[in-house]
Amino acid sequence: MRKIQKAVIPAAGLGTRFLPATKATPKEMLPVVDKPAIQYVVEEAAAAGLSDVLMITGRNKRALEDHFDRNYELESALTRKGDAERLVRVQESSDLATMHYVRQGDPRGLGHAVLCAEPHVGDEPFAVLLGDDLIDPRDPLLTRMTGIREREGGSVVALMEVAPEQSHLYGCAAVEPTADGDVVRVTGLVEKPEPGDAPSNLAVIGRYVLDPAVFDVLRETEPGRGGEIQLTDALQQLAADEKLGGPVHGVVFRGRRYDTGDRGDYLRAIVRLACEREDLGPDFRTWLRGYVAAEL
Repeated sequence: MRKIQKAVIPAAGLGTRFLPATKATPKEMLPVVDKPAIQYVVEEAAAAGLSDVLMITGRNKRALEDHFDRNYELESALTRKGDAERLVRVQESSDLATMHYVRQGDPRGLGHAVLCAEPHVGDEPFAVLLGDDLIDPRDPLLTRMTGIREREGGSVVALMEVAPEQSHLYGCAAVEPTADGDVVRVTGLVEKPEPGDAPSNLAVIGRYVLDPAVFDVLRETEPGRGGEIQLTDALQQLAADEKLGGPVHGVVFRGRRYDTGDRGDYLRAIVRLACEREDLGPDFRTWLRGYVAAEL
């Protein structure tokens, strides 16, 4: 199997749940402690060996390109001040990967965003990383997924166990077990099923490793839920007919995941990550204990 080298990061959403903060600032640039959320995602791709990153952007998203570009004026100012620590941190974002950008002119769903990547990806397998899900670097989910793809072919999705009352928020998978405890074979997918209709408690989260055959399927996929072209619908077709592009497997993830797509979860993610930082954690945890004790 061909080694996976390219990652696609859809980042064209309007971020309406975070208005008014996202009126002029891309939601992907909102800070999680002291780095924008999108940098965590690019770091994850780079750590998995995916050095070629294509970002699908939209209007008013130039800040994403600027963040991963060099800022010579800022670097020069930090050099003159002798601030080597901050200089290294500024340069990290521009040295992570080879970045490419394409605009999704008409936001027609995740499936359409992935289809915008076809001219860049071509006939190679590739990963898709959604910016709302931050995966802790101590849990190398993407590396595990690319390994399954290289061994089994086809496509691989990341799955997570969810409570039944939360299944309507996700695409949910019908699965069969395999010899690997954390790997299942996906036989079907349902996008945001009604309560009680989910085929399992395994929900798709924002990591995919896709066979290039998905592009042919997406071109023929009609708009689904919400009038958008759903990636889940295309994966359902691949799961139902292996002749289209090989099997679909799922990696059941039980590690540390930080959801930044919801305001409450975004705040919880900041607190959790800040508590775990060596430079911030000790003082922050002390303050947090005192604050919680006083409030309760």
